[in-house]
Amino acid sequence: MMLSDHIKEKAIGILNAIFELEMSGVIIYTHYSLMIVGYNRIPIVQWMKEQAQEGLRHACDAGEMVVHFGGHPSLKISKINESYCHNIHQILEESLEHEKHSLRLYYELLALVSGKSVMLEEYARKLIVEEETHIMQVEKMLKSSHSKDVC
Repeated sequence: MMLSDHIKEKAIGILNAIFELEMSGVIIYTHYSLMIVGYNRIPIVQWMKEQAQEGLRHACDAGEMVVHFGGHPSLKISKINESYCHNIHQILEESLEHEKHSLRLYYELLALVSGKSVMLEEYARKLIVEEETHIMQVEKMLKSSHSKDVC
């Protein structure tokens, strides 16, 4: 089934918003990876770097979709909020908000293209699974940072 021009235009808009958000994620996660200190630094820094690399892949995929549907990938990034509070808990809270924002965009795309483009549906579904997995991981990390267990 072909997308109508109206749906295609809306899809390109959402894909560009995804592109901008994922590109901002590259900056955010790279920044966070530099700001982590303390005894848990090494595994958390590695995880942050992986998130930055994944954000770049997601941005490139969204950009490819934009071009495929006749659009022009954005040269912008989403607004980045800097709290200047670099404790691990705050960084994870900010990461969680970023992941939830991404998830909302992928669900928005899925709702728009359901029954209209299998390719875009599958793309959105795949990224929804990845974002929900990231959210689950961050929520688990936040639980351990709240732990009151005493050894």
